[in-house]
Amino acid sequence: ALLFITVYTADGFYEFVEDHCVFNSTKLDDIEYIRSYYYNKLEYTRFSSSVGKYVGYTEYGVRNAEAWNKDTGDLAAMRAQKETYCLINVGNDHEAAL
Repeated sequence: ALLFITVYTADGFYEFVEDHCVFNSTKLDDIEYIRSYYYNKLEYTRFSSSVGKYVGYTEYGVRNAEAWNKDTGDLAAMRAQKETYCLINVGNDHEAAL
């Protein structure tokens, strides 16, 4: 799986976003793109290409997911990440592993 992390800190609080691809082969149908949002190690919102929208796991996360799911442009961009972000990188990792 591929993993990229972005970190934001302020006054001792820790927030980060994690993008990763889960795959069993280089076929697009076998790849899942996931972006998770964390605050102090607790995941509060996630986008999964399998679900096709944001899902909240805390009260704050649910509010974020509801707002972000209304932005059709952002949802289309996130859904495209499976092909534009994962497919290329998965192909590279798959070849390197073989």
